[in-house]
Amino acid sequence: MEQAHPLVRDVFPDLVAELITLLENEGERELAICAWDLRLIDECGCGDDFCQSFATAAHPEGQPYGAGHRCVPLLSARGMLCLDVVDGRIMYVEILDRPRMQRRSEQLRDRPGPQA
Repeated sequence: MEQAHPLVRDVFPDLVAELITLLENEGERELAICAWDLRLIDECGCGDDFCQSFATAAHPEGQPYGAGHRCVPLLSARGMLCLDVVDGRIMYVEILDRPRMQRRSEQLRDRPGPQA
């Protein structure tokens, strides 16, 4: 069930804002619109400390994306961002060599609160 997977904008709001800006800068208006509604389906399990990639749609294990696939590299100021897109749908967000992203829940937890 897709609703069980969180929206990426709720988990990594800064990343989604950056993706939208970079996609618009690349002339990828339709993908920029789609980026707002991406869901975090599965995080990469490679174990490399430089990787923070994740799937935004189900992908048959060990199978290529096939016809309609294209890779969309984005010109980020930090590390590498690259999208796997199939028939206009963002399937995977590859994030390499970037500072560790903080989840929104971590950002809220780490904010200083009112003194008691």
